[in-house]
Amino acid sequence: MTHTLLIIDDMADVRLSANFFLSHQGYQVLEAESVVQALDMLNQHSVDLMLLDMNFSNDTTSGQEGIDFLSTLERLDITIPVVAMTGWSSVDIAVEAMQRGAADFIKKPWDNQRLLQVIKQQLNVTDLKRQNRRLRQHQQTSQNSELMWCSSAMLKLKQDIERIAKTDATILLTGENGTGKSSIATYIHQLSTRCQQSFVTVNMGAIPESLFESELFGHKKGAFTDAKETRIGRFEMANQGTLFLDEIANIPLTQQAKLLRVLESNEYEMVGSNITEKANVRLISASNASFAQLINDEKFRADLFYRLNTIEIHVPALRERIVDIWPLANYFANKHASRYGLANITLSDDIKEKLTTYSWPGNVRELSHVMERAVLFSDNPVIKADAINLGTTTLHNSTENLPFITLEAAERNLLRQALSKTSGQTAEAAELLGISKSAIYRRMEKYDIKN
Repeated sequence: MTHTLLIIDDMADVRLSANFFLSHQGYQVLEAESVVQALDMLNQHSVDLMLLDMNFSNDTTSGQEGIDFLSTLERLDITIPVVAMTGWSSVDIAVEAMQRGAADFIKKPWDNQRLLQVIKQQLNVTDLKRQNRRLRQHQQTSQNSELMWCSSAMLKLKQDIERIAKTDATILLTGENGTGKSSIATYIHQLSTRCQQSFVTVNMGAIPESLFESELFGHKKGAFTDAKETRIGRFEMANQGTLFLDEIANIPLTQQAKLLRVLESNEYEMVGSNITEKANVRLISASNASFAQLINDEKFRADLFYRLNTIEIHVPALRERIVDIWPLANYFANKHASRYGLANITLSDDIKEKLTTYSWPGNVRELSHVMERAVLFSDNPVIKADAINLGTTTLHNSTENLPFITLEAAERNLLRQALSKTSGQTAEAAELLGISKSAIYRRMEKYDIKN
């Protein structure tokens, strides 16, 4: 995709120089010698980014014409990113330009590589936002379909979500793995006032401690050994939108103060930069952990927890809302049939009891996988009970005759059973047990269990 840039500067030689360099970098370049001409060009062309001189011939020091133009863009609801340019190296003008909506600034005469870096960074942000909008349109129907709630517990939860979604309150989603917390986070974003902006998801359990700051706040080129290019962080990607931090309890204790600072002040710095950036995001986080236990064990900061759970929403396990199982099973069966290009699927009545008496340790995620396997291995558009492959744990199993053993022994046995059932596939075993991958690795190490 070729991006179109608009250079707004009253100096012809400046426009020529920028046009020459940027055209050779593969950009389509338009020129305007005044802000009035620039507005006319915006009506005639699709522009991806503007380079705006802040000082025109009428007033060569204050930057007022540039500031007024930024105000006009805001009034007209034009959201094209603007990079401000000033030849007076004025920090005050640059700061005011950023406050009025400029995405970044450069000083004239500019360094070509710095100019190129700023343009690429801002276009990357814009492209990500466009991708998010397309994904939202695609997910709107599918995500909402997974929220086919009939149980009183989930209908009450839906009512609570719809009440708080339009606020900017920080939300913590708790509950077992696989209960649908990420779908609920998406649903909250769709109902919020930020629904037209980015929805950015981060799995905190998958970020190495050494890359925590870079992943969340971004880094400058050369900030560390492998920083070959400037990279924007997740907070900047989610600017004006929603940031969803999944597996939030996995943040290392050494890094928790850095996240707390952003939540308290809305400020952060990219790694390798001393420029303070502003974070304007709605934060949603999720975890299956016991924060009371983590705080008691001094593995999670209490002050960070209180910042995260302005609103806490607990998502019940699937076994606690049995009435939701049957409509979800039908939804997943037809979803997977459509995905694999198969005819519409019907579930036979004898499946219902089998599904509703099973304990679903993997919750909604496990139900989806079970129905996917049933669809793939069924030779008939009507899926019968023998096509449903479930574990042995049912809601009606009695525990009265079980031998009395310690919790550690029970946990060790469950780990071994899960690994055996999944042929040593650790990720699948973790999902079966309703815990994260990092959690199952910790327990395997604790009990010296090898694959």
